Amino acid sequence: MMNLSSLLAENCTKSAVLFNSKKRILEYIAELAHQQLPDIAEYSILEALMTREKLGSTGIGGGIALPHGKLKNVSSPILVFVVSKETIPFDAIDNQPVDIFCAILIPEDQCQAHLSTLAGIAKLLSQKDLTKKIRHAQTNQQLYQLLLEHSTMASNT
Repeated sequence: MMNLSSLLAENCTKSAVLFNSKKRILEYIAELAHQQLPDIAEYSILEALMTREKLGSTGIGGGIALPHGKLKNVSSPILVFVVSKETIPFDAIDNQPVDIFCAILIPEDQCQAHLSTLAGIAKLLSQKDLTKKIRHAQTNQQLYQLLLEHSTMASNT
């Protein structure tokens, strides 16, 4: 299992954001990712995420979504972790609205490697006690620390 902390950036970890639609939260995720990838237009990042959503919602159930997209000219994956104060309708597989978004932007030529990253994140977020803490994180810093603690635990088991 890979270590998520190597993918996690503090300025891409946001707690208690307030958006009311799938499109807005994806735009926000694209904005944050663009700060990490200044050479790639926000629009291109959003398009990569939207393209994937058109194939079927990345809402995996339990209020969690793992939006992801492939980007050209990116050497390593970027992770954006956003928790919404209120749940957002996201066409998830269980029809429940979503408030935990863990987005990954992956280099186009490394797709296979990152299927395991997605699986690892899904596994991490299947821990109910962890998602409860994630939802209760009051600040970005608190959320970031929480994810760091758990990401290393996940990679040690």
